[in-house]
Amino acid sequence: MAASSRSRPLPKPSSPSHLDLLDLASSWCCTPHGLGGHAPSSSASSPARAGGDPIPMDPPPQPPASSSYATPPPYPPSYPSSYTKFNSALNAGLLNPMSPPPLPLDKTRSSPTLFDMMANEQDYHPRTAAAIHSIPAPPQPHHPLQPVRSMDRQMLLQDRIAELIGSCSPGNQFNDADSSDVRLTLSSKDGLSITLCVHRHILVAHSRFFAAKLSDRWSKQQRTLPHIVEISDCDDVEVYAETLRLMYCKDLRRRLMREDVNKVLGILKVSAAIVFDAGVLSCLEYLEAAPWAEDDDEKVAALLTELRLENSGAGDVLKRVSLELAPSAVVEEAEVGGSCNGGGNAGGGEEVLLRLLQVVLEGKDEKARREMKGLVSKMLRENSTSRGGAIGGDLRKESLYSACNGCLSLLREQFERAAGGHQSEVAQIARPADNLHWMLDILVERQIAEEFLRIWAMQTELAEMHRKVPAIHRYEVSRVTARLFVGVGKGQILVSKEARCQLLSTWLEPFYEDFGWMRRACKGLDRHLIEDGLANTILTLPLPMQQEILLAWFNRFLNSGEDCPNIQRGFEVWWRRAFWKRNAEPEQPPRLRITAICENS
Repeated sequence: MAASSRSRPLPKPSSPSHLDLLDLASSWCCTPHGLGGHAPSSSASSPARAGGDPIPMDPPPQPPASSSYATPPPYPPSYPSSYTKFNSALNAGLLNPMSPPPLPLDKTRSSPTLFDMMANEQDYHPRTAAAIHSIPAPPQPHHPLQPVRSMDRQMLLQDRIAELIGSCSPGNQFNDADSSDVRLTLSSKDGLSITLCVHRHILVAHSRFFAAKLSDRWSKQQRTLPHIVEISDCDDVEVYAETLRLMYCKDLRRRLMREDVNKVLGILKVSAAIVFDAGVLSCLEYLEAAPWAEDDDEKVAALLTELRLENSGAGDVLKRVSLELAPSAVVEEAEVGGSCNGGGNAGGGEEVLLRLLQVVLEGKDEKARREMKGLVSKMLRENSTSRGGAIGGDLRKESLYSACNGCLSLLREQFERAAGGHQSEVAQIARPADNLHWMLDILVERQIAEEFLRIWAMQTELAEMHRKVPAIHRYEVSRVTARLFVGVGKGQILVSKEARCQLLSTWLEPFYEDFGWMRRACKGLDRHLIEDGLANTILTLPLPMQQEILLAWFNRFLNSGEDCPNIQRGFEVWWRRAFWKRNAEPEQPPRLRITAICENS
């Protein structure tokens, strides 16, 4: 069969596409470059492209030239026997044309030795050469891609410009090559450029920049039409073209209504650069009336400040993003350092925050109050962090304590009426107590709650009236005490030993009585957090006071169970402090030992 395959006539050189697949595979595998075959010609490796501009990229690697297949390649005497057998089997149809040639069989070794490789070098060299020709050269990393990207961007820009021109109303002469007398080329900093056909009289009538550049004197010097004008280093060629198109519009405001804030800001910047007054005014009118996203505030304020368009109406736009204090209010607030009784001496942001605070404290709808308390707390937190307590920007300590004193006075009045038999007032106790709890959260977050603890610890009359009011109405008051315990236990409130003792002496017993109601009625109450805060507060006292309070708690817990806070952990700590370590021998502290003394000579 091998002999018959060799006698098969080869195709003509003029029709390489009709080569037999088997003969092509045999010739490609058995006639690599450098082993009896003909080297590919230079003309075949770089075929011409029919039509269009050449792409500045290296062409993909081409197969060997068809001239090597025109004549039957003679078998060199150095061919290995395995390749000859492979070609015979391939031409006979016994193998897949894409199968690799069989490896030489060697029953003695699994891999050839160095001596075998040197002796049969001709058997290994053709495979290496073929592999080299079959691997395409890697493309250059940067240079071929950059022109393609530039061309793609140029094509996208041309498409957007074509769409912009296509959206013009009928009869609009923008970019009309027949009637225009100026050929304007716009070039960006990154190499993109477009050419527009515009009219000199329109540019001069709308832009003082073009009026100066395209004067009558310049027009007489340019004898040929159209005049050639080029503007380079544009920030955004598309926005520049959009601004020029606005000069051809009769109603600029209606045209700008289709754009977003970022596009209008770009048009405003170009209009200010070429002194296109109608464009500047239309952009400012749009910005003053159109809604913005919160992220656009900084962009608008920065651009208007940079362009300095106060005389053109930019001040009305800036009023949307900045609140300017009157000079007298700033001076007055800087000079006044006393207390603030609800906002009389406050100015600017502090006055607004005090009003919001007061409205929340006096609100009647509980659901709305909960939502607005969270909102105002967030505003206070962000305002304090961003401004750092600047003049007119944040609530002062005196303002917050003034609001606290108002809530505390209202709570005392309602307790007195409820203790005197006015049952209609008992339902109103929960609101000022809840307000006090909220205000205490704000003070603790700002690390100024020490004065509140001392004021609350001295409310002995309020604690005496506490037991005369039903627990269902008074347990909100004990939430304030619980918040103080948590603050002291976590180190958020640092006060003297006397203040801590006074707090426990005044409010611990009412807190015990209300704990069961707090646990059942307060949604989201963290019982373990409160118990740990109470235990840590007790453990900050001297050991005799700890013993007195914890032994009383031990007796109460055994008789109340779940209605009494479980501070067992604090009890164990006190026990170890009081009895275990006292009997143990104290460890001797390590002595400081000086090993050497260096003296300066």
